[in-house]
Amino acid sequence: MPHATDPSEPADRTTPVPTPPPAANATGAGRPLTAGLALLAVAVAVVNLLVGTVLTGVALTGHAFGAWPSPRSLSQGLIGAAMLGTAPALFTVGRARTWQDTRTLLVPTAVVLLGLFTVSVLNAGRLYVAVGGPVLSVFFSIGWLLVLGVLCAWTVTALSWQRLTPAGPAAGRGLPLPAWSKPALAVLGSSWLGIGTGLLLRPAFWSAFVPWRTGRLDAQALGVWALALGVGVLAALAEDDLHRTRPALLALTGTAAAMAVVLAVRGADVDWASGPGAGLAVMTAGLLTAGTSGRLLLAAQARGTSATPPAAPGPLPR
Repeated sequence: MPHATDPSEPADRTTPVPTPPPAANATGAGRPLTAGLALLAVAVAVVNLLVGTVLTGVALTGHAFGAWPSPRSLSQGLIGAAMLGTAPALFTVGRARTWQDTRTLLVPTAVVLLGLFTVSVLNAGRLYVAVGGPVLSVFFSIGWLLVLGVLCAWTVTALSWQRLTPAGPAAGRGLPLPAWSKPALAVLGSSWLGIGTGLLLRPAFWSAFVPWRTGRLDAQALGVWALALGVGVLAALAEDDLHRTRPALLALTGTAAAMAVVLAVRGADVDWASGPGAGLAVMTAGLLTAGTSGRLLLAAQARGTSATPPAAPGPLPR
């Protein structure tokens, strides 16, 4: 006979508990980051690390080395410093899972690649491969064009594939930007965007706002990087989420620090007493302040989240 259940006995504890269905998007809300963009970021980081080290190292000695002749070593040194400064941030892209967590860095990176390649092609007659010069410079200019061409094709393909990737539910916001920082970021981003656009479109006129002597290609290449910095700062302002701008914050800090080193070592070539010289110092300090303060805010939130309040004391045993 089946054993009768005693009402006083506890219920069977082996009864399975229903589990909630898995989340629809295992990688989180938003558009997942494609492998093509993650690999592109690593490739660009490696190129930036190698080329940036060469350009910066040679420029610090007072010599100009690059894909085109430059009247001053400072221009090539700042281009190399920008490459070096963004390399660590690009290496972190592979850790992200969604597009919105990396777009404030990857969009300016695409601006740099496409802009430098376009400027180099339009001024191909000014490259060492066309005008001649030292053998190393000639081969460097050939490699400059080939590598930029491959990276640009990869960028267009990867961004197009990323755009076609199905998106999950809309992602919520994390830590918004402090209200006091938004006016300063708007001014900083607009300043870099304005000077970059001017140098890129009208280098003969806007090169007067560079406090050292530059050639046409120098002015346009610096304009591409200034434009990308402006786009990155304004994109972070529009994103309004410190968690999503984490890679961009690292890039801002690294780029500003590398630029400061080059400007300090080659400071004799800069007309600091002029308006453009003072403006360059303020804008560089603004990049360093924006990147550093953002990372400090993220660190403070992480410390506050990890800290757990002490448990309330329970009743004393009799």
